[in-house]
Amino acid sequence: MALSTVSDDGKFWSGLKRAHANLPKGAEWKVAVASKDGAKAVNVITHDSIEGVRQFFEAHTGAYATTEYFEADAANAVGLPR
Repeated sequence: MALSTVSDDGKFWSGLKRAHANLPKGAEWKVAVASKDGAKAVNVITHDSIEGVRQFFEAHTGAYATTEYFEADAANAVGLPR
């Protein structure tokens, strides 16, 4: 999961759209959602490593947000696509 505090929502989401078109092999984007004011974003991406997600995500959005990365507890999640 990537939890972002966004400093430029226009550039952040433009970067995510470009990123989505260039997902690394084996990665799958499950969810991308923003707060109404655009200041926060949550993205759920499946991949074989958090570091791989971090590198990919930062390359496209790092200049426009501060992002925390963590592995989701899928066994206890509600509503996550499988």
